[in-house]
Amino acid sequence: MKKGLFTLIVAASLGSAWHTAAAQTAPEDLEPERERRAQTGMKFLSFSVDPRAAALGDAVVAGDRGSVSLFNNPASLAATEGAVDVFLAQSQWAATDIRYNALAAAFRPMDGLFGVFGVSLMAVDYGDFLGTVRSDAAAGGYEDTGVFSPTALSLGVGYGRALTDRFAVGGQVKYVTEDLGSSFMSRNEGGSVTGAQDNQTDNIAFDLGITYRTGFRSLALGAAFRNFAGEVKYERENLELPLALELGVSMNLLDLTSMNPAMHSLNLSVSGSRPRDFDEQINVGLEYLFSDLVALRAGYAYPSGDDARGLNLGAGLNVGVGGLRLGVDYAYTDYDVLGNVNRFALRVGL
Repeated sequence: MKKGLFTLIVAASLGSAWHTAAAQTAPEDLEPERERRAQTGMKFLSFSVDPRAAALGDAVVAGDRGSVSLFNNPASLAATEGAVDVFLAQSQWAATDIRYNALAAAFRPMDGLFGVFGVSLMAVDYGDFLGTVRSDAAAGGYEDTGVFSPTALSLGVGYGRALTDRFAVGGQVKYVTEDLGSSFMSRNEGGSVTGAQDNQTDNIAFDLGITYRTGFRSLALGAAFRNFAGEVKYERENLELPLALELGVSMNLLDLTSMNPAMHSLNLSVSGSRPRDFDEQINVGLEYLFSDLVALRAGYAYPSGDDARGLNLGAGLNVGVGGLRLGVDYAYTDYDVLGNVNRFALRVGL
């Protein structure tokens, strides 16, 4: 046994040394490493419609709950409180007419005996655009092709279940579709464009997730694998969906003090994500919650250059009215030259 272990260690060491030596002696004129940038379709699936998540820099893979989890980590559905939880949200780009509308609902029958079921909807309206195309037959060299209005839609069904008092799993299957208007693929004998082709495509995508409460105070771990699907096909292009893997941790830092956790909490959440079309990103979020009533949030994603995001700020309010649990959330994100994004959400629980 010891001899086999020693042989394995030696072989691994030799393999590592060979790899290092090969890297050091590689010719300098070899083709440089290629990097994938902006090569995915249906990019709307990467947009965060949840104001709380956005305000925390999207670092919520290990610290989420309720129906909104379908947009972040479906395993957190298992932490839904009450029999029904509903989430409604809208995001507005200040510099454009782009609107993201989202709806999610979670159902926890028989006190969660059979897990938690959920549905989600995201609808995107990109506004109106005036189409033009290069044409030798038109004055000025360009021909108007009319107004078109791109749209996108995601409709999902999810499920989350706690397998133990610490470990939960979840998943979601989504129908996703996007309509980018028409393209003119050919010209007639006079040089005018003709032969319009619709740029509408759809697909089926999957989300998977896990959460784990370590047992050390409120420390929790989470992982999510989102937008797993085949390619979408347009007239001349095949594109992959924005597949992403995210790992994260979260904890109430005041658990390490003697402060009353029912009055104050300071939740730190950190996650690392690996999108298909950009470099790895570290997301950090901090949320202060007073008496489970008022929340103040801030977050940052590094590096931010991949998506032009700057600082994220937000706030939330939770109230109880009779048997209802009501919550409102707001988030502000600076997208530099792309303008600011304001996100609003309403949460209702029974």
